[in-house]
Amino acid sequence: MLIEYKDVEIRQDNIVVLQDLDFTLEKGQFVYLLGKVGSGKSSFLKSLYAELPIAAGQAHILDYNLRKIKRKHIPLLRRKLGIIFQDFQLLNDRTIAENLHFVLRATGWKNRRAIAERIDYVLTTVGMATKGYKRPHQLSGGEQQRVVIARALLNSPEIILADEPTGNLDQYTARDLVALLHDIAGNGTSVIMATHNIALVEQFPAEKFHFE
Repeated sequence: MLIEYKDVEIRQDNIVVLQDLDFTLEKGQFVYLLGKVGSGKSSFLKSLYAELPIAAGQAHILDYNLRKIKRKHIPLLRRKLGIIFQDFQLLNDRTIAENLHFVLRATGWKNRRAIAERIDYVLTTVGMATKGYKRPHQLSGGEQQRVVIARALLNSPEIILADEPTGNLDQYTARDLVALLHDIAGNGTSVIMATHNIALVEQFPAEKFHFE
């Protein structure tokens, strides 16, 4: 079991955001998080990478106890997770390849050849093999989100957390992105995706987890 939450309560600024939360995730599983704006989907995702503390209950992810995790161990946890944001968060003053190079160097990679090979691999995986020389503003929204998925794959994460990854995309591009995430799950990397797009959920069925 990669994630196991039991009777979890999550607070933000001492206000209860979520309670009575039970959740499990296994290897290669794809799970949608569904619910209205403000229902706690993003707060749940933030708790998984220790951005928000667990106030009560039992919470384990990848052999880490989130009730007891030490601050120095949080970066180690986050290296095992791939995090995809809606707003891309790419560095506009450098190329796509340089964006990915920056992340690898920041997470301990030193060998230049290994770095170059890893960048080539993840860009090829997301269909962006020929776009590494471009800067983010030269890419479409869908292409930028593919780069964000590539960035999330750099350190071979066991779990990808995607918070509304299709929120800024048209329906056709969004469909391609979700198909890509399902392919990634099919290769053994678990995916948790928060979304409002019910049409995509119906088109690409997977387990659904509702927030109320």
